[in-house]
Amino acid sequence: MVLTQASKFWKVQDMQNPNWGDIMRAIWLTGALALCLAMTAGCAMAIETPDYKVAAKQGSFELRDYPAQAVAEVVVEGDQQTAVRLGFRRLAGYIFGANSGGQKIAMTAPVGQSPMTSGPISVSALGAKRWVVRFDMPRDRDLTALPKPENAAIRLTTQPPTRIAAVRFSGLMSDRAAAEQTAALLGYIRTSGLKASGPPTLAQYDPPWTLWFLRRNEVLIPVADGPP
Repeated sequence: MVLTQASKFWKVQDMQNPNWGDIMRAIWLTGALALCLAMTAGCAMAIETPDYKVAAKQGSFELRDYPAQAVAEVVVEGDQQTAVRLGFRRLAGYIFGANSGGQKIAMTAPVGQSPMTSGPISVSALGAKRWVVRFDMPRDRDLTALPKPENAAIRLTTQPPTRIAAVRFSGLMSDRAAAEQTAALLGYIRTSGLKASGPPTLAQYDPPWTLWFLRRNEVLIPVADGPP
């Protein structure tokens, strides 16, 4: 119905004397249609996400407890944007059948990206030129149930149970947004009496065609000495 109305209003009969009220209404209707389609697509394409428990919450910050998780990961050279693009392509190949037996493995979210750096845990780590890009494997698959990757660069491993400090935000995962959210999360960790025990992970949950204001992004940092 929305599409029909939008199409009707875009057909302006007299372009010499256009009805600007109708034109603005058509713009609004078209935008509403795009929003509905995006939200419907998001529901239809719902995929498995991590199973964690929230131990503490403060605004947009959370302290989470994650169980052990089987993952597929690959090291990629380049900045973060290059790494996530190339890493995603290689890992997607693995789950779409580039493995022993040609098995298909269900897609999960998020796509995680962690800088490889030996320096202090800080925002500057995001300037690394080597990154680990990671897919969680479905919860019903442990390492014994996963096929061997054809690409020898892909590593299958199990991450141990971990306490994670997290901040969630929408919009695009730009360099600026990643840096600002990482700085804010590190501030939360310090003021909460916690200690970062590993580099930040940038987590992106949505496909690239998702409208920016509907996207779910997170920065995740493992912590030690958390409250009970």
